[in-house]
Amino acid sequence: MLNIMEFYEMPLDSTGGKRMGGGSHSLNVLGGMLESCSFDPLTGFHRDGCCATGPDDVGSHTVCAVMTKDFLTFSRMRGNDLSTPVPGYGFPGLQPGDRWCLCAPRWQEAFEAGAAPHVMLQATEASALDYCSIADLTRYAIKTD
Repeated sequence: MLNIMEFYEMPLDSTGGKRMGGGSHSLNVLGGMLESCSFDPLTGFHRDGCCATGPDDVGSHTVCAVMTKDFLTFSRMRGNDLSTPVPGYGFPGLQPGDRWCLCAPRWQEAFEAGAAPHVMLQATEASALDYCSIADLTRYAIKTD
């Protein structure tokens, strides 16, 4: 699983705007078109605001999670401190309420430990279902219009 430092070391595409391998035609776990997760903070394996994945995304950054204090503590205790800013990599640090493309296996691990954050189903990429059940994701879904 990639940690945040490895993510920011990924090469940009030739335009300098997205991480290599981005895709914009992904489906979400509900079967619709994948919606954006967050532009502030800018998230996604490809740094495009979406939780799309591709062959280079070994961590499967596909769950659009809404950060909670409990999850941020859980993640830090598992060795991935998402709340501390890393200015050298342009990472602002996450706060409760921020949306972030989370690795599906990490969401599942947090779920099993009772620390799973809420999710935005419309912005969670369908391949998250390789690691998480739709029933569990739905149980933690934020209701949207």
